[in-house]
Amino acid sequence: MERLKLNTKWFSTVASIWIQCTSGSLYTFSIYSPILKSTQAYDQSTLDTVSVFKDIGANCGVLSGVLYTSATSCNQTRIRGGPWVVVMLGAIQCFTGYFFMWAAVTGLIPRPPVAVMCLFMFVAAHAQTFFNTSDVVTSVRNFPHYSGTAVGIMKGFLGLSGAILIQVYQTIFNNEPSWYLLMLALLTSINPLLLMWFVRIHEVDEGDIEKKYLDGLSMVALIVAAYLVSVIILEELFSFQLLVRLISFVMLMVLLLSPLFVAIKASKKTTRVMDESELAREDPIDYHRLPNDNEGDVDTNEQDLNLSQAMRTVDFWILFLAVACGMGSGLATVNNISQVGGSLGYARFETNTLVSLWSIWNFLGRFGAGYISDYFLRVRGWARPLFMAITLAGMSIGHVVIASGLPGALYVGSVLLGVCYGSQWSLLPTITCEIFGVQHMGTIFNTITIANPVGSFLFSVEVIGHIYDKEASGAGNKCKGTHCFMFSFLIMACATLLGSFAAMGLFLRTKSYYSQVIVRRLQRKGRVKV
Repeated sequence: MERLKLNTKWFSTVASIWIQCTSGSLYTFSIYSPILKSTQAYDQSTLDTVSVFKDIGANCGVLSGVLYTSATSCNQTRIRGGPWVVVMLGAIQCFTGYFFMWAAVTGLIPRPPVAVMCLFMFVAAHAQTFFNTSDVVTSVRNFPHYSGTAVGIMKGFLGLSGAILIQVYQTIFNNEPSWYLLMLALLTSINPLLLMWFVRIHEVDEGDIEKKYLDGLSMVALIVAAYLVSVIILEELFSFQLLVRLISFVMLMVLLLSPLFVAIKASKKTTRVMDESELAREDPIDYHRLPNDNEGDVDTNEQDLNLSQAMRTVDFWILFLAVACGMGSGLATVNNISQVGGSLGYARFETNTLVSLWSIWNFLGRFGAGYISDYFLRVRGWARPLFMAITLAGMSIGHVVIASGLPGALYVGSVLLGVCYGSQWSLLPTITCEIFGVQHMGTIFNTITIANPVGSFLFSVEVIGHIYDKEASGAGNKCKGTHCFMFSFLIMACATLLGSFAAMGLFLRTKSYYSQVIVRRLQRKGRVKV
């Protein structure tokens, strides 16, 4: 019987997927924000300030990028370093931040000052950058020729994780927000600690067979997403009894186990393929073949910049502006979706449904943008920044739809925003890798994402919070009606459109580079049809 090897890129990928499945607490802030607001006596601006520190922590991942580069540089020892070091540090931070927030909400500790609560939130959210950096960058290094698809899978499951966490919460804790914080402290730290040993770099080219099994993992992600959508809709239509909740939860766990079977099959198949390819590589003809002119161009034009060099380029700051305008406004929306729903007369269970559905639309954007941009890059040679420009324009339309306040507009607008916002998280790391190189990708990517909390702060506090509190003056800090958020969303629509123009400028600047370097590199590997 053929022996199964656990130390492969496929088992590393599955471990990363499972870590991502519990790493999306960032997108469930609306679940526990009402109890945070009531127990700590916050007004809307103060609550938005706390949420901004969540965004700052979740996007200031420079430290995780630096640690990842340092840890993986000595990975050959297999003891002193590796991606698992980054995962472990993230788990420690995650437990610390959420545990103290739970203690504050339940009265286990005296009510902390706002600044201290912001620190708790920052630490909990900062952990997400460690998980994300480890999983995404490892996947890019394991699948360099299918980086868009690999990143899409990682970011897709991260997008689904919000809905997954809410399913766990509703099944086990029966909609008690304070217990949800304790669940986040335990589940999102213990799960990565158990799986971190499998997350490793395997820079081995397994040929076209990689795409077959990556597509298998993609199909699993789509099935999980479809199942979650079905469960969420049925829960809104019918009141699930405990037994039904337990059955649906068990089925979800079975679906989440299915990537393991893909990994087992892929590991067995690719082991045989690699044995054959090792023999083929011993052919001396391969070593003495002269490169053609196109291949020489690829070798001399590829870039591998460090953070300092990247920050001296115009491309870096164009990406920074696009992220601040687009992703910052998207994050401000999801942070305030409960308040928006409340102002428009939505019931609490409806806003919880919106948060869960946001995770699904977020997944579709993350997964779809990676897969589709990979496809058009190979078939048509289209540079990936073009898709960033298109999706940011879609976000602008979503903001306008929500601003209208029409019946059902929040549902429609959240679909557009969720899909297009999720797309940025798949496109940005891949574009960063292709333009600046993979060696310092973690550091550069996480530096660019600092623009996300910058934009979120401006839109959440200076725009949404300020305008809402002004409209709610004299009404007990509550506002009802379309006017509460209309002007805020129109401002964000204009800003996101500016981000789309910036991304289009990046597309025009890098179009030649993509055709001369990225596409030709794929042609050399036989992985492109243009």
